Amino acid sequence: MLTRRSAFKAAAGVAAAATVGVTESAHAADKVIHVGINMSYTGADATEAVRITNGAVLAFEEANAQKAVKGYTFVLDKYDDGTATAGQYDPAQAATNARKMVSDKTMVAALGPMMSGAGKAMSPILSAGDLAIITPSSTNPDITDPKFAAQYRPAGKAIYFRTVTTDAFQGPNMANFMGKDLKVKTVFVLDDTGAFGVGVADAFQGQAEKIGIKVLGRDKLDPKAADYSAILTKIKQLNPDAIYFGGVTQAGVKLAKQSYEIMPKMIKAGPDGMFSADLLKGAGFPAVDGWYATQASPHLTEDSQLADWVKKYRARFNNEAPEDYTICNYDAAWVIIDAVKGLVAKGKPVTRDAVRDAIQATNIKTLQGPVAFDENGDIKNRVVSVFQIKKDDKMPLDDPSQYKYIGVAPMA
Repeated sequence: MLTRRSAFKAAAGVAAAATVGVTESAHAADKVIHVGINMSYTGADATEAVRITNGAVLAFEEANAQKAVKGYTFVLDKYDDGTATAGQYDPAQAATNARKMVSDKTMVAALGPMMSGAGKAMSPILSAGDLAIITPSSTNPDITDPKFAAQYRPAGKAIYFRTVTTDAFQGPNMANFMGKDLKVKTVFVLDDTGAFGVGVADAFQGQAEKIGIKVLGRDKLDPKAADYSAILTKIKQLNPDAIYFGGVTQAGVKLAKQSYEIMPKMIKAGPDGMFSADLLKGAGFPAVDGWYATQASPHLTEDSQLADWVKKYRARFNNEAPEDYTICNYDAAWVIIDAVKGLVAKGKPVTRDAVRDAIQATNIKTLQGPVAFDENGDIKNRVVSVFQIKKDDKMPLDDPSQYKYIGVAPMA
């Protein structure tokens, strides 16, 4: 497995370009296609970032080895939007990375970002530079909502595509699951103040109230604060059936630990920001045991039809287990590969605008099934999957297998 030190040689925000799957001499005569990838390699979500990135690494290695686009070699240029100061993703660094991507005239498309706060910072810059990006994990709906087109795609065309669905489905569908399956009648809602956390908590709360779950209160957690005991004590006194947390790992680790200490038996749930090897490592058992989390995609890693792919992935990355968003990134990379392949087959130049148009029109079969985008860049598949953390001593305690698949969340 690539370690963070060896795989990402540059400091935060600086591209570390590497040719994946081939030697420099093997395809020396090939034209080079540069694809950027922006993830949060520094901070609370670093392990997850590498695991998601590896999906794209595998895809481009396969494409190069198979000569999927004859006469072309793909190079993956990696950018880190996490900073030590933020302790997680940093929107300012994400914006800097977007400007670097746009200024690199050899780059025709990009993957990422991991987080919606980064996506909001990057999208207008990428739009101005006509550089399409496909995210395997960023779910805030505002970025692709036509109501906010002037803000996030000022140049007009959709440039922000997704191989996951949005929080317009992830939040509400989890509310449905908690109401219908867990019989939750009252809930307290928390968020981590980030674009993703606030958005998904808002979407959850709106649907919860719509279906008759009483929201006893709403509060914010400062991701950099060390102590949430005052807020959690207040929640304990209100005695809701459950808490729902919209946010990611930096606050999530502390919330899991401290909520277990104060109210260990309460139902606790969150979005995909609480589906993380970093959460399992940072909070540990028994604190994380019982937490529910969603993924804004179909659950694929245990699908028998993907067993050979999972075996291949594990062999490539030192027996590391893939996650569903690893697969979403693998699929996103193949969308880009297919877009380039189609242009080359038609004798058309591989320009940013042409690649963007080809991505917009894509309709290909991937590991998650057919991938096609609507006019705003959102994937047409709206599936949200539900998991619960249940300790399995037979597996590493920070392995994604600790999240046990429950099923597809009821649609809103």
